[in-house]
Amino acid sequence: MSIAVSKDRRFHRAHVKPARRRRPWRGLAVGVVKYSAVAAFAAFVVYRGGDVVAQARMLQIDRVVVRGNSRLSTGEVLALLNGLRGENLVWADLGRWRQRLLASPWVRDATLRRSLPSTVEVAVAEREPIGIGRVDGALYLVDDRGAIIDEYGPHYGDLDLPVIDGLAGPHAPAALGDDPHAELAARLLVALRAKPPVLQRISQVDVRDAHNAAVILTGDPAVLYVGEERFVQRLESYLDLASALRDQVATIDYVDLRFDNRIYVKPVSATSSRKRDAPAAGDRGKSAAGTAGSVQR
Repeated sequence: MSIAVSKDRRFHRAHVKPARRRRPWRGLAVGVVKYSAVAAFAAFVVYRGGDVVAQARMLQIDRVVVRGNSRLSTGEVLALLNGLRGENLVWADLGRWRQRLLASPWVRDATLRRSLPSTVEVAVAEREPIGIGRVDGALYLVDDRGAIIDEYGPHYGDLDLPVIDGLAGPHAPAALGDDPHAELAARLLVALRAKPPVLQRISQVDVRDAHNAAVILTGDPAVLYVGEERFVQRLESYLDLASALRDQVATIDYVDLRFDNRIYVKPVSATSSRKRDAPAAGDRGKSAAGTAGSVQR
């Protein structure tokens, strides 16, 4: 009896392995593991999601602290920030809320800062009024940049400020430099802050001539021309010489202080009543003529 042998020399008995029978419990175990992993991941997501929600609620803005306000009440500041409460502390656009504050004419600058877990701190820098501008029969508070803050009324009665004439209307550009008349008035009054006794004596400022401010002191009817610079020195020189000037000129119309080492004084005309308004620009040149006397400093 002959036995057939494979011609393939690579065939060996050791290479032939019987197939193993799959056991049914292994497939079941793999499925259980897969579903357990999915369930565990879902549970983790639910847990972390609840944690995120809790953190989001904790980070909701529920307190706004306002500092630096004086003229604006805290309630007025919070009214400008209406809607900020309830926003997420992390994602709230504080720049946008700052712009809302800057829209108030009383707010010069504002800073908003986050404070964990749910507070926004607001620091307000207000405009400071330096005078009461008189425009077309109405009165307005003017700040140290020559900008109009608000209409003057009884609720500002505690402010003791000089009256400023010669300003543009309240709807004209009010930023520094846009109105040379307002800019001159602001420069004069800000410069006088260095000398409070002199500043307290200022009753009225007229800046209709943007290059020559006219000043009236409390208790002194004379108009004082101080030009557009060296305001403190010129007014102090007048105060030093006021008594001597009165000895020489009983009733003074105006005093021109713009010239170095010399003061020009014009007496009130005996034939005409004195006008409270500043003289026209053409009349000012007469101070050096025979109608006005001069006093050497």
